[in-house]
Amino acid sequence: MKISYNWLKDYLSEIPSPEETARILTSIGLEVESLEKFESVKGGMEGVVIGKVLTCQKHPDADKLTLTTVDIGDGKILPIVCGAPNVAEGQKVAVATVGTTLYIGKESITLKKARIRGEISEGMICAEDELGLGDDHQGIMVLAESAEIGMPAREYFGVESDYVFEIGLTPNRIDSASHIGVARDLTAFLKQEKEIKVIKPNVDSFKIENTNHRFDVFVENHGACPRYSGVSITGLRIKESPQWLQNRLKAIGLNPINNVVDITNYVLHETGQPLHAFDAEKITGKKVIIKTLAEGTVFKTLDEEERKLSSEDLMICNEKEGMCIAGVFGGIDSGVSNTTTTIF
Repeated sequence: MKISYNWLKDYLSEIPSPEETARILTSIGLEVESLEKFESVKGGMEGVVIGKVLTCQKHPDADKLTLTTVDIGDGKILPIVCGAPNVAEGQKVAVATVGTTLYIGKESITLKKARIRGEISEGMICAEDELGLGDDHQGIMVLAESAEIGMPAREYFGVESDYVFEIGLTPNRIDSASHIGVARDLTAFLKQEKEIKVIKPNVDSFKIENTNHRFDVFVENHGACPRYSGVSITGLRIKESPQWLQNRLKAIGLNPINNVVDITNYVLHETGQPLHAFDAEKITGKKVIIKTLAEGTVFKTLDEEERKLSSEDLMICNEKEGMCIAGVFGGIDSGVSNTTTTIF
């Protein structure tokens, strides 16, 4: 189980260093098998700064190259040979300085002072893929005019550094299978010496605005599921999650998908409670039924794989068919898509 140090800090009024936290967790039965540094962008953009292109002119010996001078702050003006077709005077850009290591796909390059077709180049004006922010290599990234010359790129792009604990959790410690659970155990140890508190998320702003989208919930298998509850949310717009949420998920090895799917994963790893969002328009009969289905029933999951169910697999169903393998895997036919506006 992966636990993020930065995420833990959200719940504790005070926390020791990552190394000391790892020692304490192991001593209280949550064995830390590894402690690794995580950066939301590989390499953390160390050595990359915000600059301004002061001059641009064609390279005298290469039609597709441009000679530029770039102000990177503190009075430093760098000559840089640039091959991007969209470079222009006055742009704010991300500049990798000499000595910087860039990670491009599976490759890495360390920049050196170079002579390119007879002209000195002391850095690189970076494209999106060279910064580790995407796959675009059509041209350099042109930043907002408000970007501050000399600012470290990691600050401008909100690159986050974190430490991740890999905990070998035993079955008897399911109480700690979440960030709040680990924070609670850590607090119990730390408060022996000083007053440390667990800071739980504030939910005071949650309120029910209407009951126009009601769903009837029926639990048929009480042995496997004593209780099932849900809420419907309307007026949604599916988009990318904010960067802080993406960073939290990336740190523990999850790929961000969209704001709705990401928050269900966030709540799972925050509280230990599985959470799943269904597109409300795809719940036939507006009924949610918790039951098992016949042995061998074919169910297509979110990864587009067809799976044959066991008669013991607990399912979340609508009036006609299964929608989700409970607490395990959602179905492709009821999942959230880019056109979803209401969820259950």
